[in-house]
Amino acid sequence: MVLKNKRQFTVFLIPAAVLILTFLIYPLFKTIWYSFTSWKNFSPVADWTGIDNYKRLFSDTIISASIKHTFTMMAFVVVFQVGLSLVLAMFVSTVKKTFKFFRTVYFFPIVISATAIGLMFKLIYGYEYGLLNYIVGLFGVDKQVWINENTSIYLVTIPTMWQYVGFYFVIYLTGMSKIPEEIYESAELDGINSLQKAIYITIPMIKDVICSVVILVISGCFKVFDMVYIITEGGPMNSSELLSTYMYNMAFRRYNGGYASAIAVLMIVLGVVLTMFMRKLLEPKENYD
Repeated sequence: MVLKNKRQFTVFLIPAAVLILTFLIYPLFKTIWYSFTSWKNFSPVADWTGIDNYKRLFSDTIISASIKHTFTMMAFVVVFQVGLSLVLAMFVSTVKKTFKFFRTVYFFPIVISATAIGLMFKLIYGYEYGLLNYIVGLFGVDKQVWINENTSIYLVTIPTMWQYVGFYFVIYLTGMSKIPEEIYESAELDGINSLQKAIYITIPMIKDVICSVVILVISGCFKVFDMVYIITEGGPMNSSELLSTYMYNMAFRRYNGGYASAIAVLMIVLGVVLTMFMRKLLEPKENYD
């Protein structure tokens, strides 16, 4: 019977293993190999160049700017996205009659394509017919160039934060639903108010959920691409360039697949290292004493 179950397990495992090997493991190792080559114009031949692409990473000023922009976006996203979704979840968890309505409204942006959201915000920021310039025009203010070298990274961060607030909001709600109602009832009998309830009961009891959300947010910042590319294409003057957009430009505009692969490997390394560091820093320590 045990042998039969193992055979069934193997049968069901094979399709998943084939998909993972084909679309994840093989492309990963192929990308690593290409990062050590001079692969240009998608040629069938890639010349081995050793660590030349990685040497170029350290001298490329756009790479350092892209890393800076990625961490700038990450800082804003962690503060506002994580914090706002937590506040919204606490608010909705106290609402009984319109709970489903608020949950649907806050979650709705996540089901919209990032490309569509990027196009919408590009129209909002537009100079001639943009919504922002229309609004300021109602107050007699001249039209503004909203997307410039000083503001672009912040303006592309706003829709990124807005889209995923609902996703983390639902995660928080799920975590809060695990808290026994008896704890809240006992606290209310002791005269605790809503703010104290949130600080001393809710947040400590979903600390592991908060840590998971922070890690998801940080790792997600390395995957941001389509929204930024639609709104600014990494400009103006690389002022909103991310590692993802720079990698795309290198691969599909300059046709330098070898260097683009090295940027991809850099993104993977940074993502893994930072995620591991944050997990070590934030996850609650277990006490075995």
